[in-house]
Amino acid sequence: MKKGNRVIDFGCGCAEPLTLWAEEFGITGIGIDISEDFCDRARKKLAMRGLSDQIEIVCSPAADYVFEDGAFDAATCIGSTFVFDGYQQTIQAMKRAVHQNGRLGIGETHWLSNQVHPEYAQKQVTTHTEPELTQFTRDEGFELEYIIRSSHDDWDRYISDSWYGLIRWLEENPTHPDHEQVFKHFRTDQDDYLQFQHQNMGWAMYCLTPMKG
Repeated sequence: MKKGNRVIDFGCGCAEPLTLWAEEFGITGIGIDISEDFCDRARKKLAMRGLSDQIEIVCSPAADYVFEDGAFDAATCIGSTFVFDGYQQTIQAMKRAVHQNGRLGIGETHWLSNQVHPEYAQKQVTTHTEPELTQFTRDEGFELEYIIRSSHDDWDRYISDSWYGLIRWLEENPTHPDHEQVFKHFRTDQDDYLQFQHQNMGWAMYCLTPMKG
C-alpha cells in the first residue's frame, strides 16, 4: 500500500486496519459493516485522528454493498468471510472490486490437519485446510503471495478477551432476558475452544495477487 491507493474493507468492524493503513501509508478507502455500534465507533475514531476525509464508513450488510468494478487497489475481508458464505465466495465477490493488478487480503481460519474430530468439523463446515484454501485461490485466478499467521498465544489472547467481555456482561446484566442464552453461548464457546479449536484450528491473513500468465 502507498499514498493514494484506494482500499475497500468488507466487514470492517471498528475500522482498525483501515485506520492503521491510512495513518501509515496514506490510503483512502471505504469500510462496510452491518453493526451500527461498530460503525459509530469507527467514525469517532477516524474523526479523532483526522482521517474522516480519507476513510468513509458505510453501515450496511457487506454482501449488499454496491461498488464500482475495478475501482480499488486492494480489497480486504479480515475475519469476516461469513458475510459471503465462505473463503472462495469471498474471493469471487472481492476480485470484482479491484483492478487487474489489485491485491486481496483475507483473514481466515483453517484446519491444522485432516484429522479433525467429526463432532467439531460438523460445526465448522466452511473451514478448510490451507492446501484447500490455496487451491480455491488458484481456481479464482490468484496466487498466495504472503501469509501472516497467528500463534497459539494469539488465539488464547483473542478468545480470552471474548470470555472476559461475556463474563462482564453477565455480571452487569443479571436480570436481562437474554442472560441465560448468553451464558449458554459462553459455556459452549469455551468448551469448543478448549476441546477442539485450540488443537485443530489456526488463523492467518493471506495476501493474494493476480495470477500472471
